[in-house]
Amino acid sequence: MDVLRTPEERFGSLADFPYEPRFVTLAEGLRVAYVEAGPADGPTVVLVHGEPTWSYLYRTMLPVLADAGLHALAPDLVGFGRSDKPTERSDFSYAWHVAWLREALFDALALRDVTYFGQDWGGLLGLRLVAEHPDRFARVVMSNTGLPTGDVRMPEVWWRFRGAVETSPNLDVGRLVAAGCRRGLSDEARAGYDAPFPDDRYLAGARAFPGLVPNSPDDPAAPAQRAAWESLARFDRPFLCAFSDGDPITAGGDRWMRDRIPGARGVEHVVIRDAGHFIQEDAGPDLAEAVIRFVAATS
Repeated sequence: MDVLRTPEERFGSLADFPYEPRFVTLAEGLRVAYVEAGPADGPTVVLVHGEPTWSYLYRTMLPVLADAGLHALAPDLVGFGRSDKPTERSDFSYAWHVAWLREALFDALALRDVTYFGQDWGGLLGLRLVAEHPDRFARVVMSNTGLPTGDVRMPEVWWRFRGAVETSPNLDVGRLVAAGCRRGLSDEARAGYDAPFPDDRYLAGARAFPGLVPNSPDDPAAPAQRAAWESLARFDRPFLCAFSDGDPITAGGDRWMRDRIPGARGVEHVVIRDAGHFIQEDAGPDLAEAVIRFVAATS
């Protein structure tokens, strides 16, 4: 496996992201980056990004969580941010992403009693971890995400997004993120999302992700997804849905979780108004406050 590592100088002038990167190394030699904020002995909240973002997505949530006494930790998935980037799309699979994240969080960082927050692929991966390692989690928050099995066709807007990501000769990551925001995205923030990708060689992970979403019942990931739903149907630890009101891709996905996951029953779920797919960009502090209230109410 050929691997690239984004030069650190690419991250030298990030807007509103002063966090010192930390790293763990997986068994395969892949380096995974993360940032953290807040007291080390506070309740741990893990914040996991999706496509095509990185931990920079959480820059307005990290300080709010830290000020509330929580230990907030945001990793970069393999292929994104400061983490190592395999150069071939074939190096990536749904199963490998689950394994890499599990190894980083549980083996390398030895996290337990985690409050997990996942959005986009952060949810697709996190729900698998919750299903397969339920005892590691104190509570879960999911936002603008799901756990597709391939039995229901993805919406047309997602297919257009997939086609653009897979085939565009010049993939503009900052522009993609901006398109998923309702309240706009500054030029500085767009540059922050472009920073991990000096050229197309670094984009294999971002280009691969859409094709890894199960889209047919016989998808390679479908059996594991169905098994995960069976496990989640027994997960009774507190489970909060905090979706936006303006995401055309995941709209309605929270109903599956609220109806099927025992821990979601009786919870006052949250709808963030005037926010798009990248809810952290549109309403990060509001979202952080929802997490803080949920942790306090269920501790």
